[in-house]
Amino acid sequence: MQEQGIKTSDWATFRAQAQRMLDAALTQMEQAADHPWQPVPEDISERYALDGTPRGAEAAVDQILRDVLPYHGGNTHPRFWGWVQGSGLPSDIVASIAAACVNANMGGRDHGANYMERAVVDWTRRQMGLPDSASGLLVTGTSQATVIAFQAARLRVCPDLRNIGQAGVRLTAYAGAGVHNAARKAVEVLGIGADNLRKVPLTEGQLDTAALRRMVAEDRAAGATPFLVVGTAGSVDLGQFDDLNALADAAADLGLWLHVDGAFGAWTRIAAEPYRALSDGIGRADSIALDFHKWMYVGYDCGVALLRHETEHRAAFAARPSYLEGADRGLAGGEPWFCDYGIDLSRGNRALKVWTALQTYGDAAFSEAITLNCQLAKQMGEEVAHHQQMALAEPVVSNVCVFTARRDLPEAAQSQTNARIAQVLQEQGEAVFSTTRVNDVVLLRAAITNHRTQPADITAALQAVAREAAV
Repeated sequence: MQEQGIKTSDWATFRAQAQRMLDAALTQMEQAADHPWQPVPEDISERYALDGTPRGAEAAVDQILRDVLPYHGGNTHPRFWGWVQGSGLPSDIVASIAAACVNANMGGRDHGANYMERAVVDWTRRQMGLPDSASGLLVTGTSQATVIAFQAARLRVCPDLRNIGQAGVRLTAYAGAGVHNAARKAVEVLGIGADNLRKVPLTEGQLDTAALRRMVAEDRAAGATPFLVVGTAGSVDLGQFDDLNALADAAADLGLWLHVDGAFGAWTRIAAEPYRALSDGIGRADSIALDFHKWMYVGYDCGVALLRHETEHRAAFAARPSYLEGADRGLAGGEPWFCDYGIDLSRGNRALKVWTALQTYGDAAFSEAITLNCQLAKQMGEEVAHHQQMALAEPVVSNVCVFTARRDLPEAAQSQTNARIAQVLQEQGEAVFSTTRVNDVVLLRAAITNHRTQPADITAALQAVAREAAV
């Protein structure tokens, strides 16, 4: 009987096409500065349309080279500073090949990839200063990590939560004004409600712990159950950091779980001073959410949830039906299983790209790159401050610089000018700034989480801003 279904009948031909794809990918990454974002063709949807006809590996690679590699999101380019996006590493290509070959399901069982994830989690735990009792889980990113942490936090105050829910208890959480949207999504997903995420005023860019204490007292008097406070290590808009030691003291006094949103800013822990000091106190947190795919530069997607107490982490998620029973030997061994620490049973091998990056480049290289990003943001801030028409929104704290290109214009005109400049520079492939609003004025924003950026890129981009501002 003729073989049916999916098959590769000519491995030599497939190997040649795979080599062609590898060479093209390596060349594009090596020449990243020559490949900025560009608008996708109007007929791209038609090009990608599937009609069920097999065309073979050569045709697939042809189309990838023609329609996929050129129309990327731009974040591999050295002048990409929009939003907070990582730049990707050559080591990701090596890791991706191995990951595809092994096709590991990281939910559990006894195979090598699970031990690698534990090594990556343990390395991260040590960098953040958490104790040996801490546990962790690689996830899609900080948004998912936040849900995991919040679930464990509310189980502490609602011990029978998994059986009966919150049972009418009004839980309240606290975060500084401007906290990342991941916190709001988490309280919505968990049924706590966005209105119960109380926004605490900021003092000089940091959560006001005195105001926090007052708000907790008021909510308790009103019958609520305060359970969690979110500290920010690197705010999305301005790159600001809460005083995490002061927040840890307040959380301990108030009986609150301290969660730190460290999506990108937690990685100042491996930077040189003075930037390392920005995240002092992070090791006192009950949980930390952070991303490798931002300021550790690895490919999407890869974040991690770290929880101080493994027992609380496991209690929030462990549920093993009979068909997932473990064993003391064989493939069903390998306890603990990662499915007991999060939402997913089927999980990809995210650890491999982190492990490969650390093995390839070493810790010191990442420290130097993160430190340089902060120094480049400082350089950008200094060049803006010395420019006759530009002005900073706030002093540069870490790796984020927010400014206006035309401080001499009325606010509405500033907003229009800054928005136009961001668009024009993106479309021309010169630099990618995103925009944000400060005091309701649209401003240009650079979040430098790009290991390819160098000092000359900062100067050239600001020259382009000045040129467009004069139009």
